[in-house]
Amino acid sequence: MKQDDIEYFVKEYYANCNSKSRYVSFDYCYNYFRTCADLTDDMERSCLTLGFFLASWGMFRGKSLLEKSIKHYEETIEYIAEIPKDFWSIDVREYDTTIDIILEIYNEIRQKMVPDNRDLVVVSKVMLGVFGFVPAFDDYFCSTFRYLSNNEYGFRRMNYKSLDYLFRFYLANKEVVDRLSSEMFTTDFRTGEKTSINYPRAKIIDMFGWQQFKFLKDSQLL
Repeated sequence: MKQDDIEYFVKEYYANCNSKSRYVSFDYCYNYFRTCADLTDDMERSCLTLGFFLASWGMFRGKSLLEKSIKHYEETIEYIAEIPKDFWSIDVREYDTTIDIILEIYNEIRQKMVPDNRDLVVVSKVMLGVFGFVPAFDDYFCSTFRYLSNNEYGFRRMNYKSLDYLFRFYLANKEVVDRLSSEMFTTDFRTGEKTSINYPRAKIIDMFGWQQFKFLKDSQLL
């Protein structure tokens, strides 16, 4: 489970994080939700921030969100605003005690965002962009982790099994993940400069999974 190429792939991903790239859409979304005192005070901005983050990562390709206006996100924003602040500090290193909380949040957002479609990618993207405590379970990330687990873990659902595997993956690679998290910072929208907000550990693992997929695909290992 221990990997010797995490730093290489994460830094390769991070090199693409200039202020106008879609990679930095995460930064702008995460910064906003991390620092906004009252998400419901400017509901329109909160909905637009979340909606554009999803759009920039292709989440409008299916009908579940393509046919919705930003008003659709209002119920989700109201729910997010009510989540205890203690939960916002969760990261992959706390999965041994927080998986039930994460899955409860996942199910609540799913019911509000895509009630007619159990869309793993959309909901996990929301949770990554808002809280930063889970990777996005998109095709790239899930394909990488199916490969790393020798297909013992399907990563086709966010459940106890998949999150427990990510927790054990983190423990096996704790030193490098912790260090990269401490060294990497989000980009500020207004200035284009780095903020004092660190990339969470789950985001580091997300970056690794995304970037390694491209290597595995080019090497015809997937």
